[in-house]
Amino acid sequence: MKRIIIFIFSLLTLVSCHQKTDKVVKELPADSIFHLTSDWQNQNGTTLKLNDLRGKTLVVVMIYTSCKTACPILVADMKRIEKSILEKNLDKISLVLVSIDPEVDTPQRLKEFANTGGMDKSHWVFLRSNEEATQEFANVLSMKYKKISPVDFSHSNIISIFNPDGELIIQEEGANINTQKVAAKVNEVVEISSKE
Repeated sequence: MKRIIIFIFSLLTLVSCHQKTDKVVKELPADSIFHLTSDWQNQNGTTLKLNDLRGKTLVVVMIYTSCKTACPILVADMKRIEKSILEKNLDKISLVLVSIDPEVDTPQRLKEFANTGGMDKSHWVFLRSNEEATQEFANVLSMKYKKISPVDFSHSNIISIFNPDGELIIQEEGANINTQKVAAKVNEVVEISSKE
């Protein structure tokens, strides 16, 4: 009887090990943002890589928290996009706001900005890095920015959507971003990704 129990236990162990090794990690596409290897900090002070965001559809905008002109409009656009994303898809997306002013936008400042703005749910991600990584990411997005005074930047107004593998799907640019179009595309990307 003891041998039968040991045999069954051994068989179950082999089967469970075999099931774990069958899982294949999909290779990243060549144009994925997840190939960028720089370190970032989120609003909770956690250090991460962009690859840590893999697996979710991303809606990305670059801002700075002390901005008084374009950034409040972009933040309002992101909130409108959030409201138009289907409830069932909210756990499959991340709304990512990347600071172009890492000196001022510390994790504490980003957290305060998120909380004050009602962007404290888990699908809101605020990121900051060093100047080099920030510029590299801006270049990938074709986003231009320049410091024009000690406290002010001139910058592009672009909202980008990335699929769960980090491939750019669409960008909307300008002062009057069509948030309904962006949200519809996010819902579409989530649905397509769920079937893969």
